[in-house]
Amino acid sequence: MSKLKILEYPDPRLRRVARPAENVDERERKLVEDMLETMYDARGIGLAATQVDEDVRIVVMDLSDSRDEPRVFINPEILDRSGSQCYEEGCLSVPGFYAEVTRAEQVKVGALDIDGKPYELEADGLLAVCIQHEIDHLDGKMFIDYLSPLKRRMIGKKLRKQQNSREKATA
Repeated sequence: MSKLKILEYPDPRLRRVARPAENVDERERKLVEDMLETMYDARGIGLAATQVDEDVRIVVMDLSDSRDEPRVFINPEILDRSGSQCYEEGCLSVPGFYAEVTRAEQVKVGALDIDGKPYELEADGLLAVCIQHEIDHLDGKMFIDYLSPLKRRMIGKKLRKQQNSREKATA
């Protein structure tokens, strides 16, 4: 396994719409392993392949406190949604920023597992939020898109300053 680089907003690669995985073979399984290692190392609860510059519809997540219940969604698709809930979200691609986002309270998602077998899952609460957040990434959308344009610009400006400071520190 190897840790991958997580792209940060406003990197334009985060806006790409990911292509479906045509099959699930060793390449996809290795990507899933690397994504899980990257997510755990960054202390995240979810990660979409687009966030690590991979143009494929794969999502990993683990909401467990013990960090030993990984979930894999290959070619995930929301089949049904209902209700409404507001949740404070953050994102590994927008480090240090959090905001209240309104999403569906319950979702039904269809996907392939790590063996390429189709399954469906009904989720609510934080799992439903995380599924919607990560599928948004696969569609080139980010949680900050739910915020006002002014707040998005402020976040972008602060992140660019942080990136410039890091680059100067390593130069």
